[in-house]
Amino acid sequence: MKLYSINTGYFKLDGGAMFGVVPKSIWNKLNPADENNMCSWALRCLLVELEGRLILIDNGMGDKQDAKFFGHYYLHGNDSLRSSLHTHAFSMEDITDVFLTHLHFDHCGGSIKREGDKLVPAFPNAKYWSNKEHWEWAVNPNDREKASFLKENILPIQETGQLNFIATAAFENNKLGSTPFLPGFDIRFVNGHTNSMMLPQLEYKGRTLVFMADLLPSQAHIPLPYVMAYDMFPLTTLNEKRSFLQEAAEKNYVLFFEHDREYECCDLQVTEKGIRPGNFFRLSEL
Repeated sequence: MKLYSINTGYFKLDGGAMFGVVPKSIWNKLNPADENNMCSWALRCLLVELEGRLILIDNGMGDKQDAKFFGHYYLHGNDSLRSSLHTHAFSMEDITDVFLTHLHFDHCGGSIKREGDKLVPAFPNAKYWSNKEHWEWAVNPNDREKASFLKENILPIQETGQLNFIATAAFENNKLGSTPFLPGFDIRFVNGHTNSMMLPQLEYKGRTLVFMADLLPSQAHIPLPYVMAYDMFPLTTLNEKRSFLQEAAEKNYVLFFEHDREYECCDLQVTEKGIRPGNFFRLSEL
């Protein structure tokens, strides 16, 4: 197995929404806000080279939306999905599998591109992986979450026949667990942020690395009360974080952050205040 960090740029979200009940006087020290209370976040993906397959985990927010959309989210930075792949000598056509942790626009917007007046998959040779429970949740969204599920990011995947589902039957009642996807590539299901979000868990260079998606969008979200206001079921998130962090600290897992603007990875340490980040490092340093 080989892993590559794929940076697709940065975007901005309201700091209060990202930190929930935590006061700005605290979270502003962790990720300082601009004059509009917006904080910058990474759109960091992970490329897995495994058994002749190239599996891209999430793909950022893409670039097909209009100026009004980007006026809300301020896509910025010099990185893009295509340029980051090219840095590692890969192309969009090389991707065999697109693994979508969930279908919020900042995780799957790069799935689809515009060709003239048509919307088509950006990865023409890839299977796209979701799960039936989350797919149904996304295509029939609740009013609170509707703005995060954009049909132009989702429906073209199904229309071309490239959509595939991963079974979730073994993970009922919000239990944290894992199921095999490929050798050395397992999936954990969590339900606090959104229904049936999938966290890849990879065995890499003698360590267990977990792609945190939006269970822990950044290292600043490791303390238990730091739960996003975007989460559908915040108490579920709290319990999922507690269970996962205890396991990760005991087993010395590596956490890979999708949205942390500065840190790619960390391990954990147990302190008097609870479980906190240990060592910070880049994926290439493992």
